[in-house]
Amino acid sequence: MQVEQKLEKELGSLDEYVLLAKVSSKNYNSVNLKIIKHLVQVDNIPGVYVTLNKPYSAMKSIFDKENIDPKMIIFIDAVTKTNENQIKKTKDCLFIGSPEKLSDISLAMDQAVRAIPFDKKFLFFDSLSTLLIYNKAGTIIKFIHFMATKMREWKVMGIIISLEKESNQEFMDKLSQFCDKSIDLG
Repeated sequence: MQVEQKLEKELGSLDEYVLLAKVSSKNYNSVNLKIIKHLVQVDNIPGVYVTLNKPYSAMKSIFDKENIDPKMIIFIDAVTKTNENQIKKTKDCLFIGSPEKLSDISLAMDQAVRAIPFDKKFLFFDSLSTLLIYNKAGTIIKFIHFMATKMREWKVMGIIISLEKESNQEFMDKLSQFCDKSIDLG
């Protein structure tokens, strides 16, 4: 089943949710793009994209090539080092500097979500697997619990991406309890 069809089947009737999407490393980039394209181009929903793997400049370039309207997305970049003088300030991105800075990521998400003046909006979190490189599993579980609670408070469509092979089952089970749905998107 196609990614778009799985999303529509599992989430089509919901206006707000917290989704844990398990993705294979092989399909990671294409699945992420399909989800964003569906939200922005098909459903016409603006949102926040938290990137922990690629800098804002790379994501913007990818989205431009895919004709994803940049005015529909506010980025939170936790990859680009914030002490670099080459960073150009932009209203489309909040730069955090490191996936270790969970408090800064939380504050940036709150600021970005509240800046979107529409009732329907999404928050796309890419990805849990990267957080595990920089933080302990217990810390990540607490962070995701906090984040899922905030997503419900903000009344957004929340999508949390995790590479399926990189996380152990016990960890995934603990995270799943905080989410409305957990689906395998290949």
